[in-house]
Amino acid sequence: MKTLRDVKIGDTVKVVKLHGEGAVKRRIMDMGITRGVDVYIRKVAPLGDPVEVTVRGYELSLRKADAAMIEVEIPDQQIEK
Repeated sequence: MKTLRDVKIGDTVKVVKLHGEGAVKRRIMDMGITRGVDVYIRKVAPLGDPVEVTVRGYELSLRKADAAMIEVEIPDQQIEK
């Protein structure tokens, strides 16, 4: 299982599943991160927290703990690089 926390800068991934429960999961979904959406990793802070991503046309910063709850897959065309 690969999470948003494990993705390299410059990659675009597709959200497969959101882990977590209750208010935390709801907050992530309210930010626009839902199953099937593409997420582009813009940058990561020097110590890895937070992670800046582009989702649905806007920029968003996520804590490392929240990024670890987002299961992703890398589209086939990026694997060939």
